Amino acid sequence: MDSSAAPHPRPTSGAPAQPAVRARSLTKLYGKGAGTVHALDGVDVDFAAGQFTAIMGPSGSGKSTLMHLLAGLDSASSGQAFIGDTEVTSLDDNHLTSLRRDRVGFVFQSFNLLPMFTAEQNILLPLTLAGSPVTAEVKEWLSTLAVTLGIQDRLSHRPSELSGGQQQRVAIARALIARPEVVFADEPTGNLDSRSGAEVLSFLRRSVRELGRTIIMVTHDPAAAAYADRVVLIADGAIAGDIANPTPESVLAGLDALRTFETTADTGSTRQVAS
Repeated sequence: MDSSAAPHPRPTSGAPAQPAVRARSLTKLYGKGAGTVHALDGVDVDFAAGQFTAIMGPSGSGKSTLMHLLAGLDSASSGQAFIGDTEVTSLDDNHLTSLRRDRVGFVFQSFNLLPMFTAEQNILLPLTLAGSPVTAEVKEWLSTLAVTLGIQDRLSHRPSELSGGQQQRVAIARALIARPEVVFADEPTGNLDSRSGAEVLSFLRRSVRELGRTIIMVTHDPAAAAYADRVVLIADGAIAGDIANPTPESVLAGLDALRTFETTADTGSTRQVAS
């Protein structure tokens, strides 16, 4: 993605928002004995409500694992994850299904649109699956999303008639249609060209600022991360830094500093590398 499309640093409000999502001593282990891998190693982190946060780190750092545990897509070895006041890590399968359906939205690198449905039908799919009626209020919200995302004239089209960027915007609208407390986005621009990726990131930022959503995005792209209000850096399964009002340059500097973090971690100590 062209980093020149990224926004300039933005001012922050005075009082911090209450966490929409949080992790406490969150750990994920794979394997046993000497071969045990600590994908997450006692992570403590808060994600503010009404903010756009990016999670970044090297391949294998634990960033996707963290997102999956926070969203209830995978089980923790120990520790706790919360969405609002609900402890995700203590829920059984039925309650997890309800949580993901009613309170969480997902946007993935692959758009996952149903090819036989129109854009509008794809957007309304979560409500259809939940058996929720399409009320006048839902139609008004759908219209707001379509206008905000610039797809109001594409709702009758099927995915094959849409560009990649348009398909991802439909996927974003689908993630937002049930008014979830938080949206998790995993490499949402990974399958898009630079221009479409920049458009999608702009729309994600607008959904936070104009629609009041909370978004947590995993990305490997510093230019993409610069659209967020905050970047959380992770390395070797641990939080390694925190960048407010990121720019592509500050994110790159933070990623470079992760090498120092990893070297320090190898000697048995850890430290913050960015602020």
